Amino acid sequence: MWAISSSSTSRRLVAAWAALAIVCAIAMYTVPGRETVAFHLIWIGLAVVYGFSRWRASIMVLVLLLVTTVTGAILVHHADAGYIGWEETTEEPLMTALFGVMVWHVHRRNQALAQVRRLAEVERRRLEVQQMFVRLASHELRTPITVARGYTDMVRSAHRDATTLEDTAIVLDELDKLARITERLVTLMQIEEPHPVSTVDLDAELERIGRRWSPTASRHWTVYSDVGWVAASHERLEAAVDCLVENALKFTGPDDTIELSARREAGCWVLTVRDTGAGMAAETLEAVRHGCAGEPTETGTGLGLAIVRAVVGALGGRMHIHSTAGGGTTVQLRIPVTTPEPEPPARSESRNQYPHETSTGAAPR
Repeated sequence: MWAISSSSTSRRLVAAWAALAIVCAIAMYTVPGRETVAFHLIWIGLAVVYGFSRWRASIMVLVLLLVTTVTGAILVHHADAGYIGWEETTEEPLMTALFGVMVWHVHRRNQALAQVRRLAEVERRRLEVQQMFVRLASHELRTPITVARGYTDMVRSAHRDATTLEDTAIVLDELDKLARITERLVTLMQIEEPHPVSTVDLDAELERIGRRWSPTASRHWTVYSDVGWVAASHERLEAAVDCLVENALKFTGPDDTIELSARREAGCWVLTVRDTGAGMAAETLEAVRHGCAGEPTETGTGLGLAIVRAVVGALGGRMHIHSTAGGGTTVQLRIPVTTPEPEPPARSESRNQYPHETSTGAAPR
């Protein structure tokens, strides 16, 4: 039941019931043999008032005893005078018991709601602390990572022997991994916050991402898209594709291909990141498909796929992963088309034509 928050409204409701109860009690006494309606109106009114106002336990017990005594005395008086049968007086203890059961259930419900509110508050505080920890940890890690990288570069410049260069290369690689994990933590926290959806030229966006990544690794880069404008968040879409490309780079070699493509299908558009690298065994693929957000896997921390799932889920889409050991990996993001579809903004320059393909180490044109 709901409790009326305003104490003045609650008092007025109780006063109205008290006036009704007095009128009904008088009617019960003065109209013997026809007291059934008035008797039940008293109890119904009491149940309604109890449900919609705040009662202390002592007041509730006092009111219940008062109502039971008054209505019970009237019924006993009428039964003794022969107006009603004695069996009708059994309504009094039955109504009292029924009201007592109702009070007990309401009390239990209020206790349960209070417990739910306490647990919700604990969970809210836990999430706040967790988010604050991730933000602070990510922020505090950036400075020492930058300093460590600077000193490592300085050591490499001062000592050109092969052993030092090899050792410092390992240090730099580990620092880069730590920096990427830090950035992904920040991205994952930002994904949970609301972000405006705008119109994105998916064709140009994939071309730009491919051009940005191609100088970083010697791969056969292929980009193809004929989707056009879609409703999405530019920053989050880029973060999701970056995570997929980084995973593809991790499990491919110089002779492998990384393909970024997008196409339209009935009611949706599909963005695909495919590579011809090492792929995944069946058990690893199953763990990746059903892994929880951020849960470590055999292939890494799991933060990248958690970001991708969050981005795709915010757009109402789904992620599909196909992979075989030695046969590469294909990740598809299927995003439903919004209705009406977004209108492309006015542009002064024409977009580059598709498809296009880039060779090893060359930037997409």
